[in-house]
Amino acid sequence: MSDTFFIIGIFAFIFILWIGSGGPNRPLALSGPILHGTDSVFPKASGVFYKDVHLSNTIKKIKTTSAVKTLSDFETLSPYSGRITLGHYVSGADNINSSREYVTLRVTTNTTPIDITGWTLKSSASGVSAHIPKGTEVPRSGIVNQTQDIILRPGDDAIISSGRSPIGGSFRENICIGYFAQYQSFYPTLPLTCPIPFTELKDNYRNGGGNYMRDLACINYTRSLNRCSVVTTPPVNLSSSCAKFLTTYLNYNGCVNAHEHDSYFKNKTWRIYLNRDKSMWRTHYDSVELLDKNGKLVDMFSYQ
Repeated sequence: MSDTFFIIGIFAFIFILWIGSGGPNRPLALSGPILHGTDSVFPKASGVFYKDVHLSNTIKKIKTTSAVKTLSDFETLSPYSGRITLGHYVSGADNINSSREYVTLRVTTNTTPIDITGWTLKSSASGVSAHIPKGTEVPRSGIVNQTQDIILRPGDDAIISSGRSPIGGSFRENICIGYFAQYQSFYPTLPLTCPIPFTELKDNYRNGGGNYMRDLACINYTRSLNRCSVVTTPPVNLSSSCAKFLTTYLNYNGCVNAHEHDSYFKNKTWRIYLNRDKSMWRTHYDSVELLDKNGKLVDMFSYQ
């Protein structure tokens, strides 16, 4: 009986203390659970975290995974941050064929040309890194091309492959570049935007001495060809003038000779090769960092 009165006494004492501290009128009792966060503005996907990163005195939300670095790693951003951005995707990550693994980047239109040779791409998870090499603005086939720093102009983009170049070096795309695709594999595939063969015939047949309109067999043959089709051995029924046209102009070097000075010759895309035999990034849970020559962060993204 004494134990019962003791327990009742304890509850009565606690009740008196609760009433004395404000009871049901206490502000804390009226408030709901305290939730800190910005999910209403930045909805979270399952397993995804967000970090505040200070860029130019403005807090921006960066979508990250648990592999992302801490805020202290972002204290010294590159002056090129915001002027060059990475495409937030690794194509072919961890592929056994390193030439199939690539990332992309783009230069904003409201900037000046930027020299990216000597910059670094890095995997945060493994620490593996590679430097962006020099390249050739207008490569030629069958020779060792001279290289220079890769300078991206406003609006340019780049496809950066972990592997080795099928033509021996990095290069800017042009309207003739699709001729290389007939005998070599590129990832992603090269654009087949070479001049139309029949248009080339009309523009260049006369350079071989003659009038293409009198050569119906040549007309019919060139009209049957697809863009970027290299003709190494013309059919025997074609005239010597037609054969000369085909072997002179319907190949990469011949196309460059005919169009190099045209205003539309160069494309806005560079193909850059890091010359690695192994892939750089994991299939999951990794971060891609782009660092300038001084090792400062230009851009990065993480993925799961």
